[in-house]
This record gives sequence, structure tokens and C-alpha cells, in this order.
Amino acid sequence: MTLHLNHLDELDTVARQLLANGREQSVWLFEGDMGAGKTTLIKAICQSLGVVSLVQSPTFSIVNEYTTHEGHSVYHFDCYRLRNEAEALDIGLEEYMDSGNYCFIEWPERITALWPATFYQIHIAADSTGRRLIETKLV
Repeated sequence: MTLHLNHLDELDTVARQLLANGREQSVWLFEGDMGAGKTTLIKAICQSLGVVSLVQSPTFSIVNEYTTHEGHSVYHFDCYRLRNEAEALDIGLEEYMDSGNYCFIEWPERITALWPATFYQIHIAADSTGRRLIETKLV
């Protein structure tokens, strides 16, 4: 699926479309350059899921846990600062991914050997005007 995000006011619609398409997968891998909008998109998806916690980038904590209105956990990872896959294992990444809860992972290319057998892959690219092209694939 390919989506175009021309303005930030379309973000909620895009988030709902992604959820409709990827709802069956608990592990979502977000790829894109620095500043492409990965965290912003994850915030919108979390809002659509009913997350009541403050959603922010887990750049320094590596993982943030959010809670929905229904009491479900949503995990948000930023693997940018990981030096290797062993560090991801040390924080329990596999247990999080096996939990069945949504796991939104930024910079997954740093932990490719740990990717589960099935996942929802989202690639975000920004052009010079600020528009975003979002390409998705169910794997």
C-alpha cells in the first residue's frame, strides 16, 4: 500500500488507514531518514489506538511503554542508539515482540537479525516540499 501525506492535518486519516491495513500484525517496523516523520506518525497511530500516555521519542530510553484506554500496552522502540543486536536482546526486545502487544520499532535496520517472521513494514520518505510518501508491506 502506498499513501501520500501532503499536510499534517491528514495525519489522523493516514494513521487510521495504516491501522486498518496492519491491524493483524503486532510488530511494526518504521524505516526512513532522520526527520522523515517516524515518531510523528507513531504518535498519530497511538492516538488512534486510544493511548492515554504521553507519546514521545524513546531515543534515550530505547523503549517507551504506553497504555490505551482499555489498559493494553503499546511499546515504542528507537533502535538508533543501539550499538549492536545484543543490546536489543539485553532490554528484552524479543519478549516485547512476543507479547502480542503492538511494538512500533524505529530504526529496525539496526536489528535485522531479530526481526520476527511476520511484521508490518512502513517506509517513510520526505520530499523537498515536506510531503511524505509512506509505503507499507505486510511480511
